[in-house]
Amino acid sequence: MLGVILILLLDQLTKYWALHSLFASSGQIRLLPFFWLTPVWNSGISFGLFSDQPMLVKGVIPLFAILVVLWLYLQLPVLESGQRLAASLIAGGALGNVIDRIRFGRVIDFLDFHLFNYHWPAFNIADSAIFIGVVLWLYGIMRTPKQEDDQND
Repeated sequence: MLGVILILLLDQLTKYWALHSLFASSGQIRLLPFFWLTPVWNSGISFGLFSDQPMLVKGVIPLFAILVVLWLYLQLPVLESGQRLAASLIAGGALGNVIDRIRFGRVIDFLDFHLFNYHWPAFNIADSAIFIGVVLWLYGIMRTPKQEDDQND
């Protein structure tokens, strides 16, 4: 539970900073040749998908995210430590983006990476936490040995 709160706080604090500095001035900060802070309003989900479906994005997606968070919370007692960490990252990130959707009807993105002519869509701390959490969750599933039946036919 502490992990959820930490991710949520980090996400909301960085978004607050971005909103009051980057978005307020419509500015872009070029920190490195491949890493910029660029203000972007994302009215879709990942990579702007479904941005033309406002009811889906503003209603169904937040509800789904809250249901996933509740499910993860209920699973905590039976999860191993690695999966508890993954669940905390996913839940904290999901709640961070749900808060944006409730407050603004869209999500604040500002982390912007480039590599030569390749450009990754802008994202935020919540998105990063969800991605890392899903990778850790999948890793936990793949490394867990499957129980084999003791019955040999």
